Amino acid sequence: MYTHIALTTRIRAALAAVTVGAAGAAAVVAISGGVPRGGLPAPRLTLQPARILADGYDSAALAIETGARTAPVVSMIGNPHIATAGEITGAPGKWRVRIRAGILAGRVGLRVLVPGAPPAEVQLESLPFTRDSAQDGTPDFLRLDDERDRQAFRRWFTWLAEAQYFQPPAARPAEIQDCAALIRYAYREALHAHDSAWAATAHTPLMPGFDSVAKYAYPFTPLGAALFRVREGSFEPSDFNVGEDGAAFAQFADVRTLYRLNTHLVSRVLSAAVAGDLLFFRQESGAEPYHSMIYLGQSQMHNDGRRYILYHTGPTGSDPGEIRRLTVEELMRFPQPEWRPNPANPGFLGVSRWNILRKENDTRVP
Repeated sequence: MYTHIALTTRIRAALAAVTVGAAGAAAVVAISGGVPRGGLPAPRLTLQPARILADGYDSAALAIETGARTAPVVSMIGNPHIATAGEITGAPGKWRVRIRAGILAGRVGLRVLVPGAPPAEVQLESLPFTRDSAQDGTPDFLRLDDERDRQAFRRWFTWLAEAQYFQPPAARPAEIQDCAALIRYAYREALHAHDSAWAATAHTPLMPGFDSVAKYAYPFTPLGAALFRVREGSFEPSDFNVGEDGAAFAQFADVRTLYRLNTHLVSRVLSAAVAGDLLFFRQESGAEPYHSMIYLGQSQMHNDGRRYILYHTGPTGSDPGEIRRLTVEELMRFPQPEWRPNPANPGFLGVSRWNILRKENDTRVP
């Protein structure tokens, strides 16, 4: 069954204010078509409410009254990413379906078919959801509030990154040329629906049996393919204007931008890291002062009980660089102390976590 995250009183009140006075907003009854000779009348549909928030969790109940004893078939007319229909429950004559919001706003039709009767349709409207509860620039519609979704993201993110380590360089996506590119690739691909179409184009040696994130699937979000925050400030409705000069979101983000605008600090102690967290460093020397590593935790490729960290060295002159995978112990003893994730190292910025994984009770680390 769906997990429904309760909305605040303020947001519910705002939604009610929008729907007050709209004909049929609280409950919609729709019958279409006539009665075929010797057949049944069209099913009677009642949708409560007729407007929901595009937050990935809000829902409406569709009640279906019909003379048929066979369970009806419910289908979506329009963009299938606006809402999804759950399992049909109830008993002959009185059926019920829970309709769950996606994160795309818009209208979608619900079409109901029962044997021997004309079809019936009702309209559902999903309203834009623009809350940024953490005021960190990441909209709540992108946050993974369900623990199953968080774990699905972590598994895919770390598996995709680690899989590239075992790939020959020629078999890797061409975009993976430095540490930020490796992270962007794994982040983006972890949020896909991992179906047969994705598998046909994925640069992976095999397909794990992980669940995909259920709340949404990249790139079907209100921001399209623009996943990364690139401008400071909390999320505002104007941030939907992607692709324009000065847009708040883009498909590209360098290490500094990932660190400052797309993740939040968890700790400067490595033991606080969990799989999928990032380690950031800042070195004064070099053309690019910011660098990043992925904390894998235990390997999903080789179950040896050791904890690993993965990173791309980036290019140096004619050398394209390489992907390295070190154990925590190896990195803590790294010959160059400025790359050790130790609180005593001034170049180590700490362990950071993706903003989409931020929980409501997470506190900011100074």
